[in-house]
Amino acid sequence: MHDVQFITLAPGHFHAALVHQQMYPGVAPRVHVYAPLGDDLLAHVHRILAFNTRPNQPTRWELEIHACPDFLPRLVSEKPGNAVVLAGRNRDKIDFILAALNAGFHVLADKPWIIRAEDQPKLESALALAEERGLVAFDMMTERHEITSILQKELIHDAAVFGTILPGTETEPGVYMESVHFIKKRVAGAPLRRPAWFFDTTQVGEGLADVGTHLVDLVHWTLFPTPDLDHRRDLRVLSARRWPTVISRTDFESVTGQTDFPDFLAPYLQADGLHFVCNTQVSYTLRGIHVTLEVRWDYESKVGGGDTHRAVYRGSRSRLEVRQGPEENYRPELYVVPNSAAEAAAVAAALKRRVSAWQADYPGVQCRDRSDGWQVLVPDVYRVGHEAHFAQVTRQFLGYLRQPGSLPKWERPLMLAKYLVTTEGVRRAETVARC
Repeated sequence: MHDVQFITLAPGHFHAALVHQQMYPGVAPRVHVYAPLGDDLLAHVHRILAFNTRPNQPTRWELEIHACPDFLPRLVSEKPGNAVVLAGRNRDKIDFILAALNAGFHVLADKPWIIRAEDQPKLESALALAEERGLVAFDMMTERHEITSILQKELIHDAAVFGTILPGTETEPGVYMESVHFIKKRVAGAPLRRPAWFFDTTQVGEGLADVGTHLVDLVHWTLFPTPDLDHRRDLRVLSARRWPTVISRTDFESVTGQTDFPDFLAPYLQADGLHFVCNTQVSYTLRGIHVTLEVRWDYESKVGGGDTHRAVYRGSRSRLEVRQGPEENYRPELYVVPNSAAEAAAVAAALKRRVSAWQADYPGVQCRDRSDGWQVLVPDVYRVGHEAHFAQVTRQFLGYLRQPGSLPKWERPLMLAKYLVTTEGVRRAETVARC
């Protein structure tokens, strides 16, 4: 018996396919796909085909394609399922989300839901509508399922290890986080072909508005056990700046397959190539805590590693860091660094107690001495990787769908706070750039 019937709406990003990396109990194998006929749809079909034909644990998805210009009104009229999956062009995503909720569908939508500050009222309407109608509208926050982020959060709430978060200053914030993504990379074992519209920030959003959503979400989710924030009162964006990554014609052709830049990218062309304005740094305060986030898109990793992440939280007893650089072989590792020699013995004893308690849920986790503190050693069994996090998010979504009212109440205020930071940060950076 299948109680969930997925519908994929306008898939334009590979995240739409990653939801279908595996089969789920109670979910119908037939998926209805509503989209305009074009390269985005064909790329999505090929990715699902690759999952269905892989040698190890192939999936059994069946796609019923509705390829037509009026795909959205047809979806609303025909209603062939009960849960809409959205991952594609970001500019119109909130309108698709509102249409799906108004039609009575649950929604599992990739980030970002909005990329412009003026769309914040639409986000508020969507979340209010979902709550009013008892629907699940869930943001694909995959990074919450990264094991080092989970353990870092637990240590931050262990006062004997971390103390309390330091408020910091704009130049030395209590929280610093950075994320570096690469335009040219591999996904599901194959080279990723980027659509040309990926380089149009009016469609995709700048770095902070897009992948920066994960960073803001992690900060708020990590610092507060129930992040019931008031986005009007608890947040203040202090400053922001932006800068481009320059893409040559050769590099553009390598990742898109197109030999020339399309006309809609003309405003971003200069003599040295396409100025892809995708990098953002923002500083803001969160209940008095200074936070600085930096999001960058580089063309390609020079050392063969994947996307990287760094997260630093400064406490009154120790500093907790997730690093993902050459020393870590480009996989995230968690470090505990005491603030002083006087704190070291007490922090060490508290960390050992925490590691011992972790054995119930994470057997095999250990800690290792370092010259500056300790590294938390995480067994490979817990390192499922970014792509596998989409299945974890999907199972979480299905759990909320099947247990009405189980979606935490704090998700709504967290969403409003998160997207206020990302969109206001971009707006502030744009204003600075024009001055």
